Parts: sequence; structure tokens; C-alpha cells
Amino acid sequence: MVNPSPQSASSTPPDTSDSGAAEPSWPLTTWQGWQRFATTHPVTPPQPGDPPRSTEERLAYHSAFVTIRTPAISTLATQVRTLMILGRHQQTTARPSLIVTGPAAAGKTTALLHVGRACHLAHIRKDPAPPGSAHTAAPVAYVLVPPGATAKTLITEFARYLGIPVAARMTQTQITDAVCHTYTAAGVQLVLIDEIHRLNPRTTTGAQTADLIKDLTERLPATFVYAGINVTDTPLFTGVRGAQLAGRATLVGCGPLPARHGQRQPFRDVITDIENALDLHHHKPGALPAHAPYLHQRTAGRIGSLTRLIRQAAITAIHDGTERITKASLEAIRLDHLAETHHCPTRTR
Repeated sequence: MVNPSPQSASSTPPDTSDSGAAEPSWPLTTWQGWQRFATTHPVTPPQPGDPPRSTEERLAYHSAFVTIRTPAISTLATQVRTLMILGRHQQTTARPSLIVTGPAAAGKTTALLHVGRACHLAHIRKDPAPPGSAHTAAPVAYVLVPPGATAKTLITEFARYLGIPVAARMTQTQITDAVCHTYTAAGVQLVLIDEIHRLNPRTTTGAQTADLIKDLTERLPATFVYAGINVTDTPLFTGVRGAQLAGRATLVGCGPLPARHGQRQPFRDVITDIENALDLHHHKPGALPAHAPYLHQRTAGRIGSLTRLIRQAAITAIHDGTERITKASLEAIRLDHLAETHHCPTRTR
């Protein structure tokens, strides 16, 4: 139900047609980009009996790679499914919401996108567009809080997602009305708002932006899920507005994976899942889980740093022809600055 071509804000909801097909340049924060992401089959690990992939295919595979299902993803999926049912027929107040929180490189956005894609696919399986129809529902919206967000710049991001034209002369109220009308008509059921830590309700503009989000949660028949870096350490939960948010939102922690949790070893389990997904000719199964203590220290248990490290090592192994990952090859990889400043062992010269 979206159309990238200009259209008056008071007209009927936009629609999707062949002319609005997604191009590679469409970002996830547009309906075209989101639909392409949600409906494109994710890459899959090599299966027994499959013909060997070419070098270029294997490089592309390790670049895209599979989504590793972490405990945070499982928890978020269950919570979102439950809250969407809980709020389905709620009319008078804002529906309960979720906040995914944790440090940088902990997999928050990955979890958010994974759950959003699952919701999108579940909806189109349950309610497919009629045969020959150019119209389709938009069950999921994905919006980033822009840096220095004001209420008007944020609502403009909501409008941009569904291709709602915004003229310079339009007021915030007019844009908000157009967004609420179009999102409701398009059947948006799940709203994902990333980078929520950028909001600061202690400032005038931040308070107005927080009020806008509260307004949207009350006017849109959708479940809201936010993601941000360590939101409990930000001003989001302070003051009257923070109390309102805290009273409606459930926190889902997406922190570093512990080396041990009771009798389980969740970090080692994730390493095993990553290793099983590799497409290397000479890698020995079990080699990476054997280095779990080293990998945990190297990445501080952050899933983003871990997957980046192993993917880079796999790409290097393909390039240099070794086709396997060793501790020495892992040590040779330079990681993100956050991981590198945490990992300061004495290196063998």
C-alpha cells in the first residue's frame, strides 16, 4: 500500500505496484527496502549433497552470512508475539511495548530485524494479497530516530517509510494525521523504532519527540518495539515521560553472552552454530568451540564482534587458500575498536 510517487497527504493510502518495486538503493527505512529485505530468502549454510560453491559465491555467503539465533532473539520473538495478541483489541490506551537494550555490538538491531521479518512473513502467509491485486498490506514499519531528532523530523521519517508526501509548509500535526491515517489503512501491526537512545526527554525538543511517540502509540493499532544502547542509563526513563514509558515497556536485555550460565555454556553454543554454518573446505569441526575462552575474552561476549571476527577469518582463509580458521588466523584479524580496546592480552611476537 505504498507508492513512492508524489501524492497529497489527504488522499487515499498509497499502494504498491510494479513501478514501486524495490531497487538496491532503497534503505530498510522505506517500505520498498523493508519488503525486499523481508521477502528475500536469507542465505543458507551448505547442505550435504549440494554442489560445491564457487569462490565468489562463498565470499558473498560469508559476507551476508546467516542470522545466529541467540537467547535474546528467542526472548524477543516470544515477547513480541505475546504482546501483539495482548494488545490486538485494546482501544482506549496505548498498547504495551518492548525495549531491546544492551551495549553496542550486542546484536540489538539484528534481533529487531529478525523478529520484524518473521512478523512480516507470518502476516503475508496468513493474509496474502488477492490474486492480481496491486495492493498489499504493510504489517511492519522500521524507523530510525535521526540524530538530534525533533518531533517533526521523527514524524517525517515515519512518513518517508510509506512514501507519504511531506511539503515544507505542512505542520507537525498535519504530517502526524497523515501518518496515522495511512499507517492504519495500510494495516501496520508492528512498529520498530531503532536508535531510541538518541532521544533526551530532558531537553525541550526531546520532550516533544517523546510526546509524539506516546501520541503515536495511542493512535496507531500497532505494537511498538524500541531498540537502543543501554537505555536504562539514558534520560529515557527519567521524569514524568520516563515514568510513562517505563510503565508501559518491557525490557529485553541483549547483553554480552556469558561464558557459563548454570550448567550451560551459551557462548560456546553460539560459536558452534557459527562454525556449523561456515563454508570452508579444510576447517576441522570443533576447532572454534575449543577456543571459546579466548574468543570470549577477545570479543567480551558480544555477538556482533564475534560474528564479525569469524566471518573475516573465513574470508581471509578463502583468499589465502588455507580454507580453515585457527587461533593464529583469528589473532591476525583487527576487530572493531570497542573489542580491540577490551582485548589487551600479551601477544606472541
